[in-house]
Amino acid sequence: MQNNLKIAFIGGGNMATALIGGLAGKLTAGANIHVVDPNAAALQKLAQQFGVSTAQTADAVLAQADVIVLAVKPQQMKEVVAQLLPHIGKQLVLSIAAGIRAADLSRWLGGHGGIVRSMPNTPALIGKGITGAVALPGVSAAQREAADAILRAVGQTVWLDDEALIDPVTAVSGSGPAYVFYFIEAMQQAAQEMGLSIEQGTQLAIATFIGASQLAADSTEPVSVLRERVTSKGGTTYAALTSMEASGVKQAIVKALHAASARGRELGEESGRD
Repeated sequence: MQNNLKIAFIGGGNMATALIGGLAGKLTAGANIHVVDPNAAALQKLAQQFGVSTAQTADAVLAQADVIVLAVKPQQMKEVVAQLLPHIGKQLVLSIAAGIRAADLSRWLGGHGGIVRSMPNTPALIGKGITGAVALPGVSAAQREAADAILRAVGQTVWLDDEALIDPVTAVSGSGPAYVFYFIEAMQQAAQEMGLSIEQGTQLAIATFIGASQLAADSTEPVSVLRERVTSKGGTTYAALTSMEASGVKQAIVKALHAASARGRELGEESGRD
């Protein structure tokens, strides 16, 4: 455990709480974590659960941090960052906010170059997340290692060489859990229409997703091969997939992800306007 790593969180919401839970007492001591959030009740809970220090507004403790994690809503970011300016020195700034470009953060922080932009997803709340991340040229090897360790506290990491790829990451994994939930909902509906109870349909659909995902993760073969093995020509799976192909399901999903990526790019452009 790197007991000396000092981490400050700006924002104490769900994602910040997940990260703190993965870090406190593991990567660093809870006493080395500082959380700034206007919600006093949330701060009290974090302090009791993880032994972190807290403040309702940006304070001098931030200047002592090795890493400042920005975990506030995108629409609040510019205002929040302005409050950090007096406390910014050589710290690594790690953003987990969607749609905020690193160049805009750097500009709002007076040209600060030590910035990592990342896009986690909600399975991080149970330690099963995956995060895409990109570092500005001003980030040192040690700082990138620290950012990776923080993000890996709640799952896997994928490092990118081009920030423009954060938008596709957002489309695939950032928004991805919603697509999975949407498909599960459809399976539940079909199960009920065919006579199964709500509980039975839910259990069957969720267990199937968990099992199939784990099989894909454990296998060395492409998912297309795994799919083909389940699909006997003329059988039930073949009937279902043929129906999906006729309805253009795959094309619709691909189109949807392109739309999500484009919207992410638009949000970045909108948030960066002064």
